[in-house]
Amino acid sequence: MRASLFRHGLNLWPPYLLAGIHLTHLSDDYRRARVELRMRPWNRNYVGTHFGGSLFAMTDPFWMLMVLHHLGRDHFVWDKAGEIEFVKPGRGVVQACFVLEDAVLEALRDASAGGGKVLRWFENDIVDAGGEVVARTRKQLYVRRKPGR
Repeated sequence: MRASLFRHGLNLWPPYLLAGIHLTHLSDDYRRARVELRMRPWNRNYVGTHFGGSLFAMTDPFWMLMVLHHLGRDHFVWDKAGEIEFVKPGRGVVQACFVLEDAVLEALRDASAGGGKVLRWFENDIVDAGGEVVARTRKQLYVRRKPGR
């Protein structure tokens, strides 16, 4: 699927649309993505900062989607685990960027070539408009080459 069509579709996906999460950039080669969360009355918590669930949701699918796009139908790629560390209160527009390096893809291909599972952690910072870290997220992917491929 073309990256621009995928980006528009994801921005209309109800969980993202209603949470105020917006995929602002997805490169044509699915190697770079930028997502932002704008402060809205419906995504604030009790003390007036970004709801933690929205902060985590804004980073949730991207590593899996980007890796899956590159490894293709020959591999299983699933989210296995995730964690978030809240560093400071998030207000206003916050964003996270994803960059998938060639070396990471090559390492995943090599490690999964024999059919065994591969677990790999990916990390992201969520930053505010001033570039200060609001939260740090980690996602663990499960990658395995499909039998007979």
